Amino acid sequence: MTERRAPVDAPPAGSFEDLLRIVEELDTPDGYKAELIRGKTVVSPCSKLRCLRPMRRLRAQVEAHAPDGHVTETSPFLFVFPPAERGFGPDLFVADESAFDAEGRHADGAALSLVAELTSDSTKDADWLDKLDTYGRIVPVYLVLDMQVQEVSVFWDPSPKGYRSRTNVPFGRPVRVPAPFDFELDTSEFIRRAPEAEPEGAARG
Repeated sequence: MTERRAPVDAPPAGSFEDLLRIVEELDTPDGYKAELIRGKTVVSPCSKLRCLRPMRRLRAQVEAHAPDGHVTETSPFLFVFPPAERGFGPDLFVADESAFDAEGRHADGAALSLVAELTSDSTKDADWLDKLDTYGRIVPVYLVLDMQVQEVSVFWDPSPKGYRSRTNVPFGRPVRVPAPFDFELDTSEFIRRAPEAEPEGAARG
């Protein structure tokens, strides 16, 4: 499969529950995740290798300031938003650990206190549009690490019409992550490192 998102055919008249069941039962290849976006089951690749380092650095900083009783994870759990009929698998999330006491294969999006998405060519549109709109109605803090532009945007203060507040900075500058986290995020560790130049005279295959 390529890096591009791939919609999966589903019954057009299916209810949200029907579509959600299809997502949950889909046998996705290793390294891919299935989400429910705009009424379609969408399969997309997980983060690329070069996202591992910034993802680990982000998790370490966020986890240190997570609210009591909340877990910080990068596992591909599916969170559902029934009013919007969406089901997303965030790149990184912080959620009330009690949400994982329930049976089933998805968690309630209302349990989330923070979500972070690392953009790629295949996910950028959804991260900036559909997910921003859905998260902006219920999730207290949303971080978008734009890996192409090399900047981070912080959204907070959700409302029925979306987030009321936003700030963004280029990688390398600190940015405030608001309550319930309330800390300065060091973004210098997210900067893409240039590949090391090949030494002169090195053998070429």
